[in-house]
Amino acid sequence: MKGRASKSRCKWAESDPLLREYHDKEWGIPQRNSRALWELLMLEGFQAGLAWITVLRKRKALRKAFKGFHPAKVARFGERDIARLLQNQEIIRSRAKIEATIHAARIYLQMQKDGEDFASFLWGIVGGKPIRSNGPVLAQTPLSVEMSKQLKKRGFKFVGPVIVYAFMQAAGMVNDHSPNCFRRNARR
Repeated sequence: MKGRASKSRCKWAESDPLLREYHDKEWGIPQRNSRALWELLMLEGFQAGLAWITVLRKRKALRKAFKGFHPAKVARFGERDIARLLQNQEIIRSRAKIEATIHAARIYLQMQKDGEDFASFLWGIVGGKPIRSNGPVLAQTPLSVEMSKQLKKRGFKFVGPVIVYAFMQAAGMVNDHSPNCFRRNARR
């Protein structure tokens, strides 16, 4: 395990084994699957006001509670499902976040019905390829403000510019790995 421990990675990922694994295997890798991007955006919304480690610790339970984050399944949730979710101690129990996720599933499906691919929509805002950050890591950028506006215009909630920028980083739309991080120049 010596080689793994000696890897230089982003400082935020050093404090917890779950964060290290997430950083090493997922964070910042360009994601182009529409359903996976929708799930990630929903999880970022669940993070609002919380630490990302909280979401990671509850991610498996959230996936189970939200039927694998399949928009067609989530879009059918009603008041009975909301009540069930609010009783589930394994997930983040926020009525506003739960309702926003259900509403977002319906928006996702409407976009699909209208011939608009979710991944193409999002990646189109950033020019279709990852942006390499060369300066200090910011909380938001003009592009995250623009993406936030576009998502809000479609009716998404919990998509402010700061949440959206965290989403862009996680989805690999922007490469904010620290200069000495072993993932900075990785192909995948």
